Amino acid sequence: MALDARNLAHRLAAAVAVAMALLAVAGCGAEVAGGAAVVGGLQAQQAAQARRQQAQVADGLKAAQDAGLARAASAAD
Repeated sequence: MALDARNLAHRLAAAVAVAMALLAVAGCGAEVAGGAAVVGGLQAQQAAQARRQQAQVADGLKAAQDAGLARAASAAD
């Protein structure tokens, strides 16, 4: 009978160890997922900023082109 009790205790200890390991791994997965969400949010902000900068550069180039055309038209007169 004592042998069965020891066997049961070992199995119980092993089950508890496995459960703790699974909880630790699950916790790491949640942390990684949270980190990925933060990185994704930052990348979305950076992409929006890049689009705004691109629009500003395009507007500046258009204004410079228009000014050059106006000077050329003025010089032709």
